[in-house]
Amino acid sequence: MFAQLPMYQRQGKTAFKKDLTNILAASRHLDFPEKKFLSIHVAGTNGKGSTSHMIASILQEAGYKVGLYTSPHLKDFRERIRVNGQPISEQNVVYFIDSNRTFLEKQKLSFFEMTVAMAFDHFVKRSVDIAVVEVGLGGRLDSTNIITPEVSVITNIGLDHTQFLGETIEEIAFEKGGVIKPGVPVVVGEKQKETTPVFEKISGLNNTEIHYAEELVGKTYKTDLPGDYQKKNIKTAVLAVRILDQGNFKISEKEIENGLQNVVENTALKGRYQVLQSNPKVICDTAHNKEGLLFVLDQVQREVFDNLHIVLGVVNDKNLESIMPLFPKNAQYYFCKPDIPRGLDAQELMLAANEFGLTGNTFSTVIEAYQSAKKNAAKNDLIYVGGSTFVVAEMPI
Repeated sequence: MFAQLPMYQRQGKTAFKKDLTNILAASRHLDFPEKKFLSIHVAGTNGKGSTSHMIASILQEAGYKVGLYTSPHLKDFRERIRVNGQPISEQNVVYFIDSNRTFLEKQKLSFFEMTVAMAFDHFVKRSVDIAVVEVGLGGRLDSTNIITPEVSVITNIGLDHTQFLGETIEEIAFEKGGVIKPGVPVVVGEKQKETTPVFEKISGLNNTEIHYAEELVGKTYKTDLPGDYQKKNIKTAVLAVRILDQGNFKISEKEIENGLQNVVENTALKGRYQVLQSNPKVICDTAHNKEGLLFVLDQVQREVFDNLHIVLGVVNDKNLESIMPLFPKNAQYYFCKPDIPRGLDAQELMLAANEFGLTGNTFSTVIEAYQSAKKNAAKNDLIYVGGSTFVVAEMPI
C-alpha cells in the first residue's frame, strides 16, 4: 500500500485525486458497504480529529459498537480504522488487500481511497452500530463523502490546503460544506462571518437544519484531552450527540460526561497537547496551520518556565509566511525535517525562520533535534515539539 500507490501524506499534491470516481467504483466492487452502517461525518480545518474521537468515546460509553475512521496516523497505519478503540488487525489488512488485489491494481486507487474502502468494509464486517468518519481533505470531493450520515459536522474553516480547496475562506467553506446532505442536520463548530452565508445557502438548498455549537449554552464539560482549544471541540461533539439522541440513539448526560473524560482510554488518541515528561516539561502537538498553531502557541506561552526550546519541522508545501509570525522570538529553535518526501529541508526552514527573528540550529532528524533540546534544557525549562503531524509521529509517544 505504501510503496505502490500515491499517498498524499507522503507525496503531497501529485497524489491528490479530486473526484469520487475511484471510491464509487470501490463501493460497487464491495457491494456498497457505506449503505450498511449508520455514520457521523466530521469535516473542518482544525479539530476534526479530536471532535471525532470525542464523539466516538461518548457513543462507546453509551454502550454502542463504534467504528472510527481518522487520518493521518501517527505510529501505525491501523490507527486509522478502529472499532471501540481497537485498531483493525494486521490479518484483516492483509486479507482485504489480498482479496481485492486485482480490482485495486486495475482501478489504481490512491492510498487514501483504498484505506476508506477498507474502513467501510471493516465496519460492515464488524457490525458496528455507528461509525464516526473523519474527512481526509476538504469534503465535497473527499473519498469519505459517499456516506449519508445521521449528522454532518463542520468544526471550523481556515486557510489550509489552499492549493486544493481555494484561496479564500468562502471557497474553502464551499468545499467543506459539501458534506452537507439533503435532510441531514449539520453542526457547525464556529460561526464565522465569511462562512455562515456559505453554509446557510448550502443547508437551504439541501432542506436541512443547521446548528451552531458555539451558541450551545448551559453545562460546562471537561475532557481528558489537554489543550485550551478543546473547549470548542467539546461543544461541537456534545451538540452532535444530542442531535443523534433525538433519533434512534439514546445517550445520557452521564455518558456524555464519561465519554469526554475518557477519550484517550476509549480511543487511544495521541499528539494533542500531549505532555511527554516533566522536569523539563515536554509537550508535543500536531497543530500545523495558522488557526491551530495560534491556539497552541498561546497556551505554550502561558506555561510556567525559565527558557523555551522549540523542536520545529514542517512539510514543504506549508505557507511559512502565515505561521512563522506566530512563533515566539524568545525561544531556542531546533530545526529538523520530518522523515517523509514532503518534509521541508531543515536548512531551508531555518533560513525562512531567521527572517522572522527565530534563531537556532539545524538537525538531520527529529530525534536528533529533540535529544539536543533535552540536553540543553534545564529542569524548569519547557520543550515544545510540533509544526507538523509528521514531526510528532517520530516522537516516543
